[in-house]
Amino acid sequence: MSKQQKASSHSHELPFHKHILAGAFAGLVEVCCMYPLDLVKTRFQLNTSAGSASVLGTFREMIRTEGFFNLYRGIASPIFAEAPKRAIKFASNEQYKKLLADSQGRISNFGYVIAGASAGMTEAFVNCPFELVKVRMQAKENLTLYKNTFDAASNIVRSEGVSMLYRGLSAMFWRNGVWNGAYFGTINIAKQSLPQPESHTGTVTRNFFAGFISGTLATIFNNPFDVIKSRIQNTPAKAPRKYNFILPSLATIAREEGFAALYKGFVPKVLRLGPGGGIMLVAFDLFTYLLS
Repeated sequence: MSKQQKASSHSHELPFHKHILAGAFAGLVEVCCMYPLDLVKTRFQLNTSAGSASVLGTFREMIRTEGFFNLYRGIASPIFAEAPKRAIKFASNEQYKKLLADSQGRISNFGYVIAGASAGMTEAFVNCPFELVKVRMQAKENLTLYKNTFDAASNIVRSEGVSMLYRGLSAMFWRNGVWNGAYFGTINIAKQSLPQPESHTGTVTRNFFAGFISGTLATIFNNPFDVIKSRIQNTPAKAPRKYNFILPSLATIAREEGFAALYKGFVPKVLRLGPGGGIMLVAFDLFTYLLS
């Protein structure tokens, strides 16, 4: 049996604290690889003007005007958040699957969706403050407002209040619940649909593409909620609140900017979370094997 196959077979047998460690390591691997795409995605989502720029064009413009290292502006927040949020996501998903399993330990496809969505909403509660600080750091209009992530966090708490760190929590419930429900709900289907591996390399390749497919599908479903989330979190406490609740906000954007605006940032987001979904799954399977 290959390492990845052993990881899959022993994953459900690991204690909760080892699921947390495996999820944390998997998340850190993904964020370090894919963060610049997340920054570009947020810039696209916060842009309310008509027209669209290309991902490569945006990268070039940012490097020219802001410098290469600004592609990692705000990464401290997701680095600090990545371990707890991914740990909570993967560990709670395993626990929810146990709750939804029948007496023989079997779970329906719908059960995987419910477990994933529940894990995503659990993750959102942990991650909301880090996500808000990240969005503020990534916004182009805030380039001179905050010196670094810690300055942004302290500035927000001091001038807008501690409760501001949880602005957009309901939107994060929708965004994370939809993404994780689709992601975890389709991983097993994708694995079964792909050619079955006969080697360690084949297993890694299959798991990567299963995660890639699941991450891409999940992004298609959750992108509108991510647009709303970014705009809500980038609105200062004393500024007029144009976006509040999910459904009215979706309707406002579609009416004022067109339906396509709900998919602003989709290309960099799917370029990140498609491969990122594959990277996370492979890394999680590997770390569960090492920890077992």
